[in-house]
Amino acid sequence: MNNKLDLSDVDYLFSPLAVRETTAKIYKMALEGNTHFHIDESKIDACADYVLDVIYDNYSNLDIPFHSRWGHFEVGGIDRLKILNDALAEFDRDEKARRKIDLVITSVLLDAGAGTDWKYKEKNNTYNRSEGLAVASFHMFKEGFFANKVLFYCKDKLRVDAKALQKISIRGLKNAFQVSASNPIVGLEGRVQLLQNLGKIVESNTTIFPHQTPGSILDYLLAQHGRNIEVNDILQAVLKGLGAIWPGRIEVEGINLGDVWHYPPLGAEISKDSVICFHKLSQWLTYSLVSPLEEAGFSITGADKLTGLAEYRNGGLFIDFGVLTPKSEMLMILAHKPNSEFIVEWRALTIQLLDRVGARIQEKLSRSPADFPLAKVLEGGTWWAGRKIAKEKRADGTPPVMLDSDGTVF
Repeated sequence: MNNKLDLSDVDYLFSPLAVRETTAKIYKMALEGNTHFHIDESKIDACADYVLDVIYDNYSNLDIPFHSRWGHFEVGGIDRLKILNDALAEFDRDEKARRKIDLVITSVLLDAGAGTDWKYKEKNNTYNRSEGLAVASFHMFKEGFFANKVLFYCKDKLRVDAKALQKISIRGLKNAFQVSASNPIVGLEGRVQLLQNLGKIVESNTTIFPHQTPGSILDYLLAQHGRNIEVNDILQAVLKGLGAIWPGRIEVEGINLGDVWHYPPLGAEISKDSVICFHKLSQWLTYSLVSPLEEAGFSITGADKLTGLAEYRNGGLFIDFGVLTPKSEMLMILAHKPNSEFIVEWRALTIQLLDRVGARIQEKLSRSPADFPLAKVLEGGTWWAGRKIAKEKRADGTPPVMLDSDGTVF
């Protein structure tokens, strides 16, 4: 397929603005009846009320952290962050932050949907889905799964090293995730490939990862911006530093665009006008880096510029609430790949609807986007609301759309 993109397009396609503007094209098409979905905008306000109720249930004082990986490490009422902080007590604040970034980058990359049958057992507790993957990755980090074994024997195992990542095998990850015939997981091979690719990039890109660890992205940000930065500075570093890990995506002169997809109804050729940008995992990772960087003394602003996350809990909320309705029932019984027109549309409409729900919630709370950014709406409400309504609709809480996931998108 002819690719008409060039280097002059990359900065734009790596921006939150591109996420909003490209997905807006599909929203407009949907309103005009030219997608696989009907939109009922009359239900958006009621959906916002549903989300707001969930926010008050979760955070009655509205003191909400950003939507990030860190909350999942607290599942089961276990203070795993205290365990981590105690283990890192000997290090200075920058090194503590580097180690925490090591953990959260690997944990986010391992977090694509695990499927309905997989579970992770921790002593007497069992967890599934995102929380199970978070707990599993926490223990993997704590036990030195991602560490250079030379350092491991020196008792410096709480880190992630480039060479160790490249040696991760399907068998090793399978054991770490407790996978068996009776406990299958979706996308195991894709996760292994992501981790191995992460190792290659961290080893080769010494500009963004000067110490050949994911956590040394801190040093890049410090050198580029000092300790006063915007959230978008973090996103740009994540996109430029980690873009090459994604398999089989659109490239521009060797630069992998990551979570950017060609949408043929906007043009048969791949061009700036025919691609749709999401950067779901990259934005979630960006949100997840805020906390350790702040602990290291960084002052971070501009969270309101990032977008919502185009993933199945947020997207499922709008289908289950009736804001979105697929035009054909057949679309609900088939498994869809991430590059299908149906999934690209679903994700694009999710981004647009999250902005609309977020704006209504900010209005209802008399808060500005800067005071109550979408990152808080996601963490406080939409993600949990998507899970809540899924359980109301389906006993097993599965999303309303069947996904043919490779472990790298959802």
